[in-house]
Amino acid sequence: MEKEQHNTVVFNCSKRELFSTSNGYKSMQKRLRAQWKIQSMKEELSSDKLKGVRLWITAGPREKFTASELEVLKHYLDTGGNVLVMLGEGGEMKYDTNINFLLEEYGIMVNNDAVVRTVYYKYFHPKEALVSNGVLNREISRAAGKVVTGITEDENIGNDAQALTFVYPYGATLSVMKPAVAVLSTGSVCFPLNRPVLAFHQGKETGKLAVLGSCHMFSDQYIDKEENSKIMDVVLQWLMTDNIQLNQIDAEDPEITDYNMLPDTGCLSDQLRVCLQEGDENPRDFTSLFDMSLSNLSTDTLPQVIGAYKQLNVKDEPLQLITPQFETPLPQLEIAVFPPILSDLPPPMLDLFDLDETFSPEKVRLAQLTNKCTDDDLEFYVRKCGEILGVTPKLDKDQRDAKHILEHIFFQVVEFKKLNQVRPP
Repeated sequence: MEKEQHNTVVFNCSKRELFSTSNGYKSMQKRLRAQWKIQSMKEELSSDKLKGVRLWITAGPREKFTASELEVLKHYLDTGGNVLVMLGEGGEMKYDTNINFLLEEYGIMVNNDAVVRTVYYKYFHPKEALVSNGVLNREISRAAGKVVTGITEDENIGNDAQALTFVYPYGATLSVMKPAVAVLSTGSVCFPLNRPVLAFHQGKETGKLAVLGSCHMFSDQYIDKEENSKIMDVVLQWLMTDNIQLNQIDAEDPEITDYNMLPDTGCLSDQLRVCLQEGDENPRDFTSLFDMSLSNLSTDTLPQVIGAYKQLNVKDEPLQLITPQFETPLPQLEIAVFPPILSDLPPPMLDLFDLDETFSPEKVRLAQLTNKCTDDDLEFYVRKCGEILGVTPKLDKDQRDAKHILEHIFFQVVEFKKLNQVRPP
């Protein structure tokens, strides 16, 4: 049972980690599953749960560790355990964690900054930093299967920084002090220049600690980019086995530069004083143009404010809320005595009238209609004739078809014949 626990790799999930075995680290899980047993720890850390665990991994914790949990991790490292800590851009400030409290005891700290690439190449986002010369220890290149510059290891040769190319996405830099060793840096193209991003620590009789400033680097989205997978294999191999021994020459004097802070140019620009471009008024030292005086709060005018109450005949009492009185914006409605006068529609334009149709006599209009219609338009022909002769308006709306129109005309003809009958002598 103890042997089985000794082959266990634990991914911590108790601090709302940004990545886990089921979210973002599936490729890493598949590689580790071939040799190691994978577990996810969602409970609070304790010595019993870490007993016999080979490697403990946290990827982007977003909650703070308790003092007892940090003490458990420190005891776990001192007793031979291995720890892999990965964070991201912004460091502890953005992730709201306190993992640096543990890392500082071993000479490593994650800074509250971000690594950006100053020149565009291959990747569109500036924070997807492509580092082509960031190897600080030649043993990393050798373990990854890359050829190291030089003939023999005994010669004092320079480190081949361009042996590995990797993508460092959304990551922060590290501050590394002895006995910790920086093994990867940002290179000479990314900003900040030549600052550590991956560091190792190994005591004489203690476990191993690896700190990476980007938890996105080994995620499923970037593990197959460039040579990130080889670097992950080297990190896991260094943590889990004793096959990799860092080069002592590179470890003693890594090619890193100091961490230089830049001034806040936006804030300084607001404090710039007005000066003359010509004349003796323009000072030689431009630093004297900045107003560095701090704002202060003075109570010198307080007696004058208190005395103003007597001058204005105002009671010196706390202010009270005055109930607002809302006035109606519109007058009240009144009953209209006279009906409203609505304007009539304007008469239609003359061009809307068919003058021939309006002023032509009935015979002409009937003749025009007869010429237009054929035998198939008999129904339409009768109804239009009824309109021209004035028969249609005399009928009801439901009786204005051809049948009723002919019926009406027939009755009118019959009545006309009756009136004009000539009696025989």
